[in-house]
Amino acid sequence: MALIDLANPTRFLALANRALPWLAAATIIAFAIALPMAWNAPDDYQQGATIKIMFLHVPTAWLSMFGWTVMSVAALGTLVWRHPLADVAGKATAPVGAPSRSSAL
Repeated sequence: MALIDLANPTRFLALANRALPWLAAATIIAFAIALPMAWNAPDDYQQGATIKIMFLHVPTAWLSMFGWTVMSVAALGTLVWRHPLADVAGKATAPVGAPSRSSAL
């Protein structure tokens, strides 16, 4: 299957439905390995335990910026080519790129 074949929503969703359980399992395994490593990380000699905040803050910031980038590309695809999957991608990425309400309080 060529990459252009995934522009067909039916083919894309068929591939996504097959890949989703495997990707979910890989995510759970990665979290199970990484979480104890983050908890057992040594304290910094200057900042102490507060350096562990970076283990959460930096990946979250990168994910948020990547979400905004995906939404921008999806909006371009929706406006220029009127592709239905671009609209779906933009709507699905919006909650990832937007800050939560509880963090603004």
